[in-house]
Amino acid sequence: MVDQRLLPAELLVISVRSHEEVATCIRQMAVRGAPAIGAAAAFGLALAGQLSKANNTKDLWHDIQSAAAILREARPTAANLGWALDRLLNATYSTLDEGPQAMRKCLVTEAQRLADEDVEINQRIGQHGAALINDGDTLIHHCNTGALATVDYGTALGIIRTAHEQGKRVHVLVDETRPRLQGARLTSWELDQYGIGYEIITDNAAGYFLNRREVNAVFVGADRVAANGDLANKIGTYMLALAADDNHVPFYCAVPTSTIDLSLPSGEDIPIEDRDPAEVLDLQRNRQPIAPESSMARNPAFDVTPNRLITAFISEIGILRPPFHTSLAHAVKEAQKT
Repeated sequence: MVDQRLLPAELLVISVRSHEEVATCIRQMAVRGAPAIGAAAAFGLALAGQLSKANNTKDLWHDIQSAAAILREARPTAANLGWALDRLLNATYSTLDEGPQAMRKCLVTEAQRLADEDVEINQRIGQHGAALINDGDTLIHHCNTGALATVDYGTALGIIRTAHEQGKRVHVLVDETRPRLQGARLTSWELDQYGIGYEIITDNAAGYFLNRREVNAVFVGADRVAANGDLANKIGTYMLALAADDNHVPFYCAVPTSTIDLSLPSGEDIPIEDRDPAEVLDLQRNRQPIAPESSMARNPAFDVTPNRLITAFISEIGILRPPFHTSLAHAVKEAQKT
């Protein structure tokens, strides 16, 4: 996988040799983005099956479940993490009567199938969402939702990429996305590769450009969407949605249906990850403190944007509009048919 901690200074592909290493890469954000986390966890579980020394079904199943528990705890907010693990566990459980080799083969096959599907799903999201972008639009994008955050292509950034590939002239105002600067480091790097025009702005400058009527739409992704349409996304999304709403600018969230968690009634039920305060107090751990040594900090990785601030969701099924408790449930049901 690409070590996203090093971009844009260095493009390094790292090899991961155990499910514990996969969990560490997820926790330390060498790999990040809900779909990418899900795929990484899936391959991590497949790796655990291959490396297990168990020679009978019972012991192998125990090892697989233990590995899944470790992977599941790596980052609690991303819905795709648990979704991917459950998908592999359910598929493998159906092969228990066929013996250990069949179980191992099933894990690898299902992980690869999940990864391949992610690329196709993202391309469909891109096609649906690009219809919302007009030639000449200026867009605000928060965090990173491109190929780096998925298996390939991307969700919200994939929509912008699709519009660009269709020949539409788009310009992106890239939120830097403190404290880990996923926008400034990763989204800008991807936009450079695609040849899409952009400018980096501080997170707290978004309201200024929205108020000046310089922005046509806001596009974000999500790590988890509750049944009522509340969404958890990178910290700062809520404030961006408030500013967009106040200035009557459409606010769109692009997600695969695997990110929709119908088991959670509202955003109040979404677990929010608290990360190391050091991410706030220094600049990317470069020994450049930006506060007195005695300072303390709070560092929630995500916030929850209420459904009333969201214009529409864009999924592989299509564009989902209010009432979200109906349209989201319908989208999940339709996706399960395929």
